Amino acid sequence: MAVPPPVPASILERLRDALGAAPDRDAAMRETVRLLSGAHPHFTWTGIYLLEGETLVLHNQVGDPTPHERIPVVKGICGLAAREGRTVVVPDVTQDSRFLACSLSTRSEIVVPIKRGDRVFGEIDVDSDQPDAFGDADRLLLEAVAADLARLF
Repeated sequence: MAVPPPVPASILERLRDALGAAPDRDAAMRETVRLLSGAHPHFTWTGIYLLEGETLVLHNQVGDPTPHERIPVVKGICGLAAREGRTVVVPDVTQDSRFLACSLSTRSEIVVPIKRGDRVFGEIDVDSDQPDAFGDADRLLLEAVAADLARLF
């Protein structure tokens, strides 16, 4: 089994500095979305949803507007990641009828839960307009960021 590449330290350092400097949780999430959206050219939409009861509610986003500001946890890629508390990667949403794309331009998607222990607080959602856009380095980066964000809850 191949060892995944390391998470780029400079991106994580900038994100951690931003989290440490943010005056509150909302500011920290806004800055996280802003920095993540510029991390890689294939991150065409980036958002953070927070879990409110049985619904994921969009709190911050960068990229084309999404019509999905509220997502029941029983639906889609976002719901699956929240329900199961695990990262979900869909290489091509147009080839998988189980999932509802965030926008017409979405081809692939990665959703990483923000959780501490078994408790899920929300998730980071990143879309790409390219199929098969997300690799191990993206997953590792987003999982490290989600772990840092979980400390805010």
